[in-house]
Amino acid sequence: MRSTALPPTGGAPELTVHHTTVADPLARPLLDELTYEYTARYGSSSDLHGYPAVEFAPPEGAFLLLLERGAAIAGGAFRRHESAGPPTVELKRIWTHSAHRRCGLARQVLLALEREAAERGYERLFLTTGPRQPEAKGLYLAAGYRPLFDVSADPETIGPLPFEKFLNRLENRTP
Repeated sequence: MRSTALPPTGGAPELTVHHTTVADPLARPLLDELTYEYTARYGSSSDLHGYPAVEFAPPEGAFLLLLERGAAIAGGAFRRHESAGPPTVELKRIWTHSAHRRCGLARQVLLALEREAAERGYERLFLTTGPRQPEAKGLYLAAGYRPLFDVSADPETIGPLPFEKFLNRLENRTP
């Protein structure tokens, strides 16, 4: 496990990116809240339990938490994704604690996961988000992810909304 401090912004407390595992007790409150949210929106949280923890561990996976004063306030993960084409990871479990939303933390988690994936030689990011998560859809669009679905269609008619982003390509750079 390793941690990296992020520079403070606008008087906010210093944040730390903590690379860890799904089993880390610091992750439990975030994962519990995510389980509750999935159940409230979809009636089930089965997607959270469908992958072995080892898939989110190095060398092919990653699990990180964004810590404020030692407490997890956001997090996310990736796992190797088998696909034709360039080496790809699938982003999963990007989540911000409900008391810390609308502060740009999910974007910071996303950037940390992108950096980690690039450092490990991955070239493509893939993810899906649920049709009842418009805030996630907005985040990925704003972060330069390309929707692999018709954005004008009713999300409920599509099911999981897939996105992709290629790393180290000029057209993906966002301010």
